[in-house]
Amino acid sequence: MLDAYPREIALDRGLLVAAIDALAACAQTCTACADACLAEDMVAELRTCIRTNLDCADVCAATERVLTRQHPSRELLQACLAACRACAEECERHAGMHEHCRVCAQACRACEKACSELLAALQ
Repeated sequence: MLDAYPREIALDRGLLVAAIDALAACAQTCTACADACLAEDMVAELRTCIRTNLDCADVCAATERVLTRQHPSRELLQACLAACRACAEECERHAGMHEHCRVCAQACRACEKACSELLAALQ
């Protein structure tokens, strides 16, 4: 879709596409992880993880929509980085016991990396 944009994009397309793809994957993975946490027997111990997953999913989805409009916001990218970092750290605490948390932590770290690279290119 970015190739169909009728004007010049003032961003590195590769970095932009990588960030959009990572954001979409992270939002989906965090939502799925929260749902999987709710299905666990020890759901009470996973409350923080669930909340962190849902926060990260929402921030990633919003950031994805803004980037799709080729309007990168440093502040939004920084907020997304913080949400991904917090979610990755929380999921890493449970990764040895729950596969969905391990997968989610990886998606968050990949998103954190893609957004960091795009942010660095903006400065």
